[in-house]
Amino acid sequence: MTPLRLLPLTLALTAALCMPAQAQSLSQLVEAARGYDTVWQAARLQLDAASSRAEQARAGLLPSAGLSAGVSRANTEVTRPQVDFNGSTQNVGVNASQPLYRPANRINFQQGQRGIDVARAQLDAATQDLLVRVSQAYFDVLAAQDTLSFVQAQKTAVSEQLASAKRNFEVGTSTVTDSREAQARYDLVIAQEIAAENDLRVKKLALDQLVGITGTQPVALTQPVQLPVVQPDDVAAWVQTAQDQQPGVRQAQIALDIARLETQKAGTGHLPTVDLQAGYNIARNPSSTVATPGMNSRTTSASVGVALNLPLFAGFSVQNRIKETLVLEEKAQADLETTRRSVAQATRAAFFGVQSGQGQVRALEAAEASSQSALDANKLGYQVGVRINIDVLNAQSQLYQTKRDLAQARYNVLLGTLKLRQAAGSLTEEDVAAINRLLLQP
Repeated sequence: MTPLRLLPLTLALTAALCMPAQAQSLSQLVEAARGYDTVWQAARLQLDAASSRAEQARAGLLPSAGLSAGVSRANTEVTRPQVDFNGSTQNVGVNASQPLYRPANRINFQQGQRGIDVARAQLDAATQDLLVRVSQAYFDVLAAQDTLSFVQAQKTAVSEQLASAKRNFEVGTSTVTDSREAQARYDLVIAQEIAAENDLRVKKLALDQLVGITGTQPVALTQPVQLPVVQPDDVAAWVQTAQDQQPGVRQAQIALDIARLETQKAGTGHLPTVDLQAGYNIARNPSSTVATPGMNSRTTSASVGVALNLPLFAGFSVQNRIKETLVLEEKAQADLETTRRSVAQATRAAFFGVQSGQGQVRALEAAEASSQSALDANKLGYQVGVRINIDVLNAQSQLYQTKRDLAQARYNVLLGTLKLRQAAGSLTEEDVAAINRLLLQP
């Protein structure tokens, strides 16, 4: 077996043996990002705020009570008979009210509860987005590492071919063209190596920034890797799931429900309100009054009653408000339909993208085997003199390019599977854990 055929196995074993103690799996980095990513934390805090906002709306259904107290001083002058009086008044009271019939307040409470559902859908969307962003950055680093490994392996192979061409030229069995072609290819690979090193550095920094860990070391995939199969294998089923539970669709549906409640609330402008009211008040005049000079007076009053308020005419504001909310309700319905169409299209694109990626992986696996055979044949032909150096160099370049494309295609399939579930609104941490089980176990 040739060294090139052993390259994938060698890379996997090297990654396993040289894996540093601080190497992190995909699930570990997702958990780290959850405690560091400000976008996800903002969505979680928004849910907490929505819960408190809903409790504020509940206050419109509960009793309210207030304590009042005051002191006043008055100067009274009476001309006939001539009386001058300076007196003070002290008062204290407790008043309470319990809404009995306020339909607008009840609708406000219902809208507050739906606001919690909106925030929860937003948190679900942020959670799924976090899973995809971490996975994307994770696989970007692995792809960059593979690219650098393949470029370095190609540099070694080209270096050997350059040395062989120089020896053959010295003994007169090849022309100087072979040496110059090998030297040019070697210089090109050096440039590619520099670019690959920089790309890996940038991708690692991006992953570090996302998860809040310096010097992350993602664990590589096992080789050979068995890519997961998309189930169900029916695009219509995925589209139906997306239109039922995708967070964007859920938010649009809740927005429509809130708009309908707003129309109902606007209609309550014609309805009466009924409140139960109770009060207990004390007024004291310690310096007497004009009517009772020289005497202290104290007045105590307690009351319980029902207050009815019936709107009669408000300048057509209620009718115009209803017209406005009906239009906004139609707009929310249109927004919901737009969201459903967009989600359906995104889900179909994600589904066919995964299907296409799996086909590319199979094709590239066949191309890798063919490229390896072509390289072996060109090397043998070069040794017997029926092939020239450039043929071997081209075959080497094709093989390593195919290996890079195959590694990238595998990562794209894994990431595409997560994006498909995100498009359908069904992405969970268990899906990430399933991919995590495909990694090398430290």
